[in-house]
Amino acid sequence: MSKCDFYTPMNSKFIVISIVSMCALWLARPVYAQDKSSIKDAGLEQHDFFDPTRTEKVQENYTFGITYRVEGGYTQDHQRMTSDTISALFLHGARVGAQFDLALPKQLSLNIGLLYSVLYGVSRQHYHSVSSEQVQAEVINNHIVEHALTIPVRVQYTIPLWKQLSMHFYGGPQLMFGLAQTNYVDAWLSDDTRTWLAAQGKHLNTYDKYVAKELFRTNIQLGVGGGFTWDRYRLEAGYDFGLNNLLRTPVYSKDRMSEWQWHVSFVYTL
Repeated sequence: MSKCDFYTPMNSKFIVISIVSMCALWLARPVYAQDKSSIKDAGLEQHDFFDPTRTEKVQENYTFGITYRVEGGYTQDHQRMTSDTISALFLHGARVGAQFDLALPKQLSLNIGLLYSVLYGVSRQHYHSVSSEQVQAEVINNHIVEHALTIPVRVQYTIPLWKQLSMHFYGGPQLMFGLAQTNYVDAWLSDDTRTWLAAQGKHLNTYDKYVAKELFRTNIQLGVGGGFTWDRYRLEAGYDFGLNNLLRTPVYSKDRMSEWQWHVSFVYTL
């Protein structure tokens, strides 16, 4: 076969098509690069399938707004004592109220609430009889009912997990204001012991501890907590540490009482 047989019309056509295709790809390259650059600048670049280590640039969309929620749940207060003259007391009850979330950047929010709680607890005190050493069954039962308003102020951080499921954590102070703490006294005492306790200033009838100036109404607490949110429904729990002394008239100067609290609540977003 001679050299001239290689340059047939078919081969010439193939060469022309190849040259034209290469030129078209070369001319299209700047357009593709420009589009890719504009996507990257807009913050919409996705992960590369062949390079999963490449960091995706995420564009944050922050919109200021207020979210309203209603809350109801169980709460337990622990009146912690550092006194030998007063026993520790657990109060169990319920709390209801409203929450307001103020949206902040970086998945943060400021959570403010107004909550009402009612709690109940029982304590028992035993006394030796004043008139007879053999009688040791003299008892005072204290049935305590507490009503309080609580204003929590929390900084909250939310972590999206999957679809409408998210996790949140919070921390911050709360102010608890006592409305009433009524002590319903049930005393099983002899006349001599009753007279002696009354002389010591012991209340033997129903009374309010705030009105009697036994306790301060203001309880400053610092707490942490968190929970999970699905769509409009939220389940959360938290613990609050009492910071200030609530005893207004301690028997001894070293006596101290602080009220700690934990709760678990169901929250609905309006």
